[in-house]
Amino acid sequence: MSVQEGTAQTQEVHQEVDVMPQPPGGMSGLMAFMMENLKYPEQAKEKGVEGVVIVSFVVQQDGSISNTEILKGIGAGCDEEAIRVVKAFPSWTPGEKDGKKVNTQIQLPVKYKL
Repeated sequence: MSVQEGTAQTQEVHQEVDVMPQPPGGMSGLMAFMMENLKYPEQAKEKGVEGVVIVSFVVQQDGSISNTEILKGIGAGCDEEAIRVVKAFPSWTPGEKDGKKVNTQIQLPVKYKL
């Protein structure tokens, strides 16, 4: 189990929860947001780079997004673009464990295909 350092106290980050965090509009809302905001980097287009970037992030108890990082990248600007879009997400409905809102780790695959 990973732990995130808070400013005043340590906040636990859960990987398994009773109720998973939800983006606005559910998964279809997430897909629409990604399609509208994700831009295929010019460098990746020029080099013919395709593949899947895996982005890890934490949905905080208040629904905000933090601790964004690449778990698996493909380069050519795709990793940075995936991070940019994830950081731009509107607030999510937070995850719950034992009836309480908790910080929840999420892994999101972002597919790039020319």
